[in-house]
Amino acid sequence: MPRPPSAKQLAAEASGHLHRSTQWQGLHPGDPVMIAGVKMRGATWQFRAHILNERNGTESVEVVGGRPGDRKLRSFEPNRIFAVPGSRSRSGGSEKAITGQLSLADAPQLPLG
Repeated sequence: MPRPPSAKQLAAEASGHLHRSTQWQGLHPGDPVMIAGVKMRGATWQFRAHILNERNGTESVEVVGGRPGDRKLRSFEPNRIFAVPGSRSRSGGSEKAITGQLSLADAPQLPLG
């Protein structure tokens, strides 16, 4: 009688349609980002990965962070992810800082030259 597949094998098969990339729109793991619509005082976020679901075409962006001292993993739609303005890179910025800016989904941070 064949041996049943392990939980690890089943998980790998179930997530085979998800493609995870650690680079997206010029971001690399650990790069600071701002998230539109998240109202948390003092929260900072760092890019972790971009996820593409091949079955339904949806995308999400994984970030890590939260309030000071938090290291929570969260996922957001790409159009809610914004670059941190240069002078605010340590603080994570605020909702006011991204008003009128394009999200990274619409305006990637591409390297010069």
